[in-house]
Amino acid sequence: MVAVNDPSTLLSGWMESFGQDVWNYAFFLTKRKDAADDISQDVFLRAYKHWNDFEGRSSVRTWLLTITRNLSLNYLKSSFMTRVSLTGWITSKQTGPSAEKEFMDAAAVSQIWKCVMELPPKYREVLILEFHYQLPRKEMAQLLGLSEGTIKSRLHRARARMETMLKGADIP
Repeated sequence: MVAVNDPSTLLSGWMESFGQDVWNYAFFLTKRKDAADDISQDVFLRAYKHWNDFEGRSSVRTWLLTITRNLSLNYLKSSFMTRVSLTGWITSKQTGPSAEKEFMDAAAVSQIWKCVMELPPKYREVLILEFHYQLPRKEMAQLLGLSEGTIKSRLHRARARMETMLKGADIP
């Protein structure tokens, strides 16, 4: 019988519950699939090694995203990091519409993500945490090590920049 606090059981559950979130967040920060793969593995290895250090002051998800963020930022600072552009990774998941509508929808989604990825990292990150991960501002503040007021300010500025960019791109 496996103990409830067995680290391998916890790790397995965390990987199943939060693995895609960790990978997506690493990808959003690094813009590289290979880096997201490596970082995701490292996140869960670190969580496994340090599971006793988790104090429960935040949710497990926030803790894992914090580890993801730290590893991603370390990766971005590393000397071997090279920048690549994001192209062609957004596809329409709708079924049934005409080919023209599918093309237009995919183009709009692609343009929106292109605008998001063009934002400065501090604005891009809070938008992704709010809209994709639906983290409350308090958890975002914990994860990023910022005050809630700073989070509110960055979200406001990020939305304003997105609105300006989308109007310029002629996207409603």
